[in-house]
Amino acid sequence: MVEYKGRIVVDPRVMGGKPVIKGTRIPVYFILELLSNGWSMDDILREYPHLSREDVLAAIRYAARVLMEEVIVKA
Repeated sequence: MVEYKGRIVVDPRVMGGKPVIKGTRIPVYFILELLSNGWSMDDILREYPHLSREDVLAAIRYAARVLMEEVIVKA
């Protein structure tokens, strides 16, 4: 299992504080957008060779964790 801690960082000085892959300016949401548009893991790694498989998996895991912890308030 890939852990996202240590791979995903939030810094107000980088991308307006959006969660990004550590050492890059690639936000988690961008990775998810690529995947939702049909890009494969291989496509992403080919176009962004400075990313690793673990980075992409960490982005997915981070997003899943954020949604898991989301609180829904009913009106």
